Amino acid sequence: MRMCLTADIGGYYTGALEEGRDQFGLKGDFVTSPEISQVFGELCGIWYVAEWIAQGRQSKGVELIEVGPGRGTLMDDMLRTIQRFPAMANSIDAIYMVEASPELREAQKNLLCGKDAPMTESKVGYHSVCKYNALPIVWTETIKSIPIAPEKMPFIMAHEFFDALPIHAFELVSVPATQTAPPSPADTASPSTKTSHPTLQWREMLVSPTPPGSTHASLNTPASQSRDTPPPDFQLTLAKAPTRHALYLPESSPRYRALKSTVGAGALLEICPDAALYASDFAARIGGSAQHPKPKASGAALVLDYGPGDGTVPTNSLRGISRHRRVSPFAGPGLTDLSADVDFAAIAEAATRASEGVEVHGPVSQADFLQWMGIRERVDMLTRAIKDAAGTNAVEADKKVEDVKKAWTRLVDRGPGGMGKVYKALAILPENEGKRRPVGFGGDIAA
Repeated sequence: MRMCLTADIGGYYTGALEEGRDQFGLKGDFVTSPEISQVFGELCGIWYVAEWIAQGRQSKGVELIEVGPGRGTLMDDMLRTIQRFPAMANSIDAIYMVEASPELREAQKNLLCGKDAPMTESKVGYHSVCKYNALPIVWTETIKSIPIAPEKMPFIMAHEFFDALPIHAFELVSVPATQTAPPSPADTASPSTKTSHPTLQWREMLVSPTPPGSTHASLNTPASQSRDTPPPDFQLTLAKAPTRHALYLPESSPRYRALKSTVGAGALLEICPDAALYASDFAARIGGSAQHPKPKASGAALVLDYGPGDGTVPTNSLRGISRHRRVSPFAGPGLTDLSADVDFAAIAEAATRASEGVEVHGPVSQADFLQWMGIRERVDMLTRAIKDAAGTNAVEADKKVEDVKKAWTRLVDRGPGGMGKVYKALAILPENEGKRRPVGFGGDIAA
């Protein structure tokens, strides 16, 4: 996944697509919530304002950090909204954008700074000046390049970011006994491959080339993924012996270990180590850690993505998306968007393990989050403003109003496959023993 999406040469986000083709929007491969309606980004901006208020209205040291910022639409909508709250806007020291794609980095700079704004390079990353309050913007390829300082209040956004991080897939298999006596001290064979009784072992699903002459039928490609596409170039095959990842990752959490007893042979499992690394980094910035002590926890992270919200572990979720439809994730490497369901419980587990100074709220459905944030009221304000500004052009105004209503209805759709149901929101906040629930998660603004 990492190579196909962000390889230096030929990655989906790093130059593989033909010139003029975009990943985002109706003419691209998929549409994200910020592209559907400005209200989405506005409400996310309000969420950070509410957290800033609840945490004491810090007058300086605020940082806005977005990982995987797309075209910059979400950050633009959030910044425009935050400008309505001058005290918070003036408290922001810098904006950080974690972006691996040079093309997207340029698109973000053009939107947030202006096409004529210069961009300079340093050891940290790329720098420019935002059109809002002349704030400095820094682009980095990894969040590790962003300094961690105890006096900073980081507000972190991760929208449709975790789903693009690479996963490892495993299957639990029953391994028959391979020896009749205990191994001798001189036996150098791996203990995982020599057993005196049947055992359950995790085996990794590895990507391998498909055999020459393969067809969709021979590869059992789902019909929905085989229309108008050539047979996949690669396939998943089960490793014949435990890999290093198979020996460690499925044993790294009680949730994974429990599958041996609750499901047994045939159990499937997807794990994203990078998700744990990012969640741990978010938590350390907000709540401090042994490596980065912080006298007082501050800041917040908001994660919006798709995946199970009931604590179950994702399985068989790797997907390819091209021109707004599902395709095989193994066809057209570098030309197809790849993603997998996000394990929100694993993110929460990693965050609270990394820092004793944070707590996690959610996940809640995107529909609940947006409705608790006041999406209906904001849409009503927008439609009234459109009608008031219409003058004699009532027909055009009615069309704009209809578009606004269609957009927000799509964002909160709770039907099967609807964005309001499939997408979830999760928040990482300073630890407060659960005494204050954040807005959007059942709480209210606390001044």
